[in-house]
Amino acid sequence: MSEKTGDSTKTVGQAIDDIIHALTPLDHDSRITAIRASCEHLKIALGVKARSTTETEKPAWIGDESMPPAAGITIKDIKSLKEQKKPGSANEMAALVAFYLSELAPEEVRKKEVSFDDEIKYFKQAGFPLPKKPRMLLTNAKNAGYLDSIGDGRFALNPVGYNLVVHNLPRAAGEGSRRSTKRKTQKTRPKPRQRSKK
Repeated sequence: MSEKTGDSTKTVGQAIDDIIHALTPLDHDSRITAIRASCEHLKIALGVKARSTTETEKPAWIGDESMPPAAGITIKDIKSLKEQKKPGSANEMAALVAFYLSELAPEEVRKKEVSFDDEIKYFKQAGFPLPKKPRMLLTNAKNAGYLDSIGDGRFALNPVGYNLVVHNLPRAAGEGSRRSTKRKTQKTRPKPRQRSKK
């Protein structure tokens, strides 16, 4: 059996070898996260019996009723969710808001996309500080890899953002976000030595 990709043909065995090669350097938890994100991107439901092709297909990570609601998250308001997940940056909080609206919000306000106004509203409800440049919030969260732009100033949570909220928050003590760690590193660079006077 082979799978055609563009102008070249790759066998299933070669694809498996490529996957194993890519995952081998990672630790156990990172391998699981990579596999889950890949399956979600390809709309592959793991651990679920094959369904009839006549059924409506949708990404496994969006509203899959066969899984525990949001991987066991039962909190129903944004402030409690923020206190449980402890986002460490505005980008993480933006992903949290998108997750809340798509997975946990009351049915009458639940939706799969977020706008600038949604983010500001739920940042305030959660008691999370607004960024210095609020208008760049969604773009920055997209650049961080947590959201996808769907046009007209609207964004949707992607598998990376979903995994962040469900599996990676709250972060372990001292872990922090990549961006905040980078800033700390830049601020703590040693000052150049001054030449001693002779």
